[in-house]
Amino acid sequence: MGTGTVRTPQDDGAADLGREQRGWYFYDWACSVYSTSVLTVFLGPYLTSVAESAADADGYVHPLGIPVRAGSFFAYSVSLSVIVAVLVMPLVGAAADRTGRKKPLLAAAAHTGATATTAMFFLDGDRYLLGGALLVVANAAQSVAMMLYNSYLPQIAPPEQRDAVSSRGWAFGYAAGSLVLVINLVLYTGHESFGISESTAVRICLASAGLWWGAFALIPLRRLRDRRSTAHAATLPGFRQLAATVRDMRRHPLTLAFLLAYLVYNDGIQTVISQASVYGSKELGLGQSTLIGAILLVQVLAVAGALTMGRLARTYGAKRTILGSLVAWTVTLAAGYFLPAGAPVWFFVLAAGIGLVLGGSQALSRSLFSHLVPPGKEAEYFSAYEMSDRGMSWLGPLLFGLTYQLTGSYRDAIISLVGFFVIGFVLLARVPVGRAIREAGNPVPDRI
Repeated sequence: MGTGTVRTPQDDGAADLGREQRGWYFYDWACSVYSTSVLTVFLGPYLTSVAESAADADGYVHPLGIPVRAGSFFAYSVSLSVIVAVLVMPLVGAAADRTGRKKPLLAAAAHTGATATTAMFFLDGDRYLLGGALLVVANAAQSVAMMLYNSYLPQIAPPEQRDAVSSRGWAFGYAAGSLVLVINLVLYTGHESFGISESTAVRICLASAGLWWGAFALIPLRRLRDRRSTAHAATLPGFRQLAATVRDMRRHPLTLAFLLAYLVYNDGIQTVISQASVYGSKELGLGQSTLIGAILLVQVLAVAGALTMGRLARTYGAKRTILGSLVAWTVTLAAGYFLPAGAPVWFFVLAAGIGLVLGGSQALSRSLFSHLVPPGKEAEYFSAYEMSDRGMSWLGPLLFGLTYQLTGSYRDAIISLVGFFVIGFVLLARVPVGRAIREAGNPVPDRI
């Protein structure tokens, strides 16, 4: 592992930085549609139905001769995409820092993912293998692209601006996700009036997310600039590069301590996002239209939540604001335990609570971590951050599943997730972020 220096935001003109920041926001606008419309709403049920069409009499498909239950194929494909991303991200991160040429790598990752997503239009009949392959490519490319995108933050925003810039990026993403989801739902629910089948409507929704992603990614690719780097880090094979990155992070134990805290509470956040619809349908007996409406409400309110928490961070500091959001998460889950069944109004209240803290807690975590990254190693360190965000969130779903298996109650399963926010709160509260920033070699903002 080598060391190096890059140009800092203070070295660049304010007008140039403003132009880059506005371009940077548009990558979230471009790619968040994939996360919302493809992963969260449409692809899971649709790919499962395609796999079921190809299944044998016992309900199994046989990719590469391996018997797999059709209902598990989507989950296994997502898991495989995470493994691919874990192998690729450290390599790409080290190459980006070594060469200083992030933009070509971001372009390659973004348009690979966008192309794979657009090709999902051809996912019909019993083409489950095509769907699985496209999902693996798109999801892994999304992870790599997000790692590179996040690593621009410390280069395009001086320390005192990062909370606001990061929050605006998340807000742009949630706004785009909401807008396209509304359009998709109009097409999906009214497919007969448009003269198309339900399957065709879903495939159009999937492909449109890829076209949106690829088209709007051109804006940040035109505005972001590469910075020269004097780093000469060696690029090693997948897990060896990850191990080398972790060894380097051990020289910055406070950065590692923050990453551990983030890993814990983010696991709770990701589990709530993935399991809330299961809780709503199975425990509360709510219909699909109610659940989709709640997802849309979360997206809309996450825009306001991200911007509001960004402003709070300017007054109270990012760390205190994140800690406050973890308290809010705990209260929201506790309230969710007592929700009455068959009462969609209260489920929408729960969704509103989630939306208001979701975007802000994620945005401020990203900006706070950007202060803890040694100069010249942005992409490399953000590869570890992205793996914490996307690749390590397995304990929460496991705990949720085990709690339900042992108790038979989704209420007990949802309340079991409170521990992630309590433990994450304690771990984050113990990190002296000012000292961590100084030890990483970065200037300490007035409010942190």
